Amino acid sequence: MGRAKREPDNRTISRGSDFLQLDVDGAPAGGLADWLAAQLREAIADGRVPLGSRLPATRVLASELHVSRGVVTEAYQRLTEDGHVAGRGRAGTVVVAAPVVCPTDALSEEPTAPPAALFAAPPGVDIFDALRAVPARIDLTPGVPDLAAFPRSAWVRAERSVLAELSAANFGYGDPRGCAVLRLAVARWLARNRGIRVDPVEVVVVAGVTQALGLIAQVLRRRGITEIAVEDPGSLGVRQHLQSWNVDTPPIEVDGGGLRVDVLRDGGAPAVLLTPAHQFPTGVVLDGGRRGELMRWAGDGGLVVEDDYDAEHRYDRPPVAALRSMLGQVFYTGSVSKLLAPALRVGWLLAPSEYRDDLVAAKRNADLGNAVLPQMVLARLMESGELERHLRLLRGRHRRRRDAMIRAIRTQLPGATVHGAAAGLHLTVTFEDDVPDRELASGALAQGIKVQPLSWHRQRPGPPGLVMGYAARPVSEIEEAVATLGAVLRRLA
Repeated sequence: MGRAKREPDNRTISRGSDFLQLDVDGAPAGGLADWLAAQLREAIADGRVPLGSRLPATRVLASELHVSRGVVTEAYQRLTEDGHVAGRGRAGTVVVAAPVVCPTDALSEEPTAPPAALFAAPPGVDIFDALRAVPARIDLTPGVPDLAAFPRSAWVRAERSVLAELSAANFGYGDPRGCAVLRLAVARWLARNRGIRVDPVEVVVVAGVTQALGLIAQVLRRRGITEIAVEDPGSLGVRQHLQSWNVDTPPIEVDGGGLRVDVLRDGGAPAVLLTPAHQFPTGVVLDGGRRGELMRWAGDGGLVVEDDYDAEHRYDRPPVAALRSMLGQVFYTGSVSKLLAPALRVGWLLAPSEYRDDLVAAKRNADLGNAVLPQMVLARLMESGELERHLRLLRGRHRRRRDAMIRAIRTQLPGATVHGAAAGLHLTVTFEDDVPDRELASGALAQGIKVQPLSWHRQRPGPPGLVMGYAARPVSEIEEAVATLGAVLRRLA
């Protein structure tokens, strides 16, 4: 009996799931977990997956989508960290909260400025508030971490543990310098991660780096110092904040080795503010020779203010020592805004001993001290190792997004040069041609893409460019945003 001839199998493997009609073929290459997390988040928000419902088992969904189980596990983990789902053992992964969409347009009492108006003139003191209020499809604002990765579960566990141990007295007014447990945790954190040996009594807890700089400006003005030199290019926001305290901010050139200390010395400013570990916005590191020059300048009476910006977020280079670890006469400040979230408003300030009492007095007069409960929760995360674990998670995720942005820039912006890729949360690109970067940023915003022109962060003329954050956006959005920038740039050419 002859065998029947088998017909060739031309069927393709289905890469879709009945659950939400998910179709992997529509996902971007290299961003499956981000894509899946976004699909699930949207379905929870619009009610297709209601509160109390159970997500498919990771094994089942991975099989239906023909992806690795790790892709589904990572997507579920993202939703868990967001607080939208929770693992319930044998009950599976259950939806416990829907994403909250803030009705910013309804809350705004005044209409937001049209995109072109934001970039038509030099930036005013309210430029960042105005830009923040403009809706955008994809926001590449620099300096924003992956807010969706905030460790909600770890925070809630720490908060419950802290509340269980608090006495009634802990709910009263605290020490304006900060609660003792956080000051100890910060001292240990700085010793482990930044090489800074400091006694906890020297730590002053502040409401972020912005408040730290404001306190320093107040104290120095009272001692007759009304000028703090700043890096150029350097943060527009920092410059505006210092100027709001009636402090002049003469620019000091930044090149491939960091701040030009010879220019600083020749300029005669009594103090300087710099970001030596990862300069904003160029990303350069203050090199060894410049550090030696700066230490000699400080030895001659100069005051150094060190903003340890983005120091923990490094990918392709070894750690860079903090100036404060080598020179005691440094105002040093850092925060958890880039590690966890700016909304926490928690940072720290170290000061030379002769200024410490004045700074504490200024802090007391400002707000009587930070809220105590968040300080104690943060201390628990620092001491338990949760913060280091979170940082390791972020590094891997940020590296993938940075790499995606660099690939997209090479494809869509072939004439651009990338700066600062080895660390941080943003990239800066400069252009060979005389590209009007404010027009480019304006055109991008009109297409729903939010970036900052490099010229905003300059006091003196220099090459045009853009400053673009990548940490807070999934790979698919980064690729779409850079493609849009490329299209806008070609129209301007």
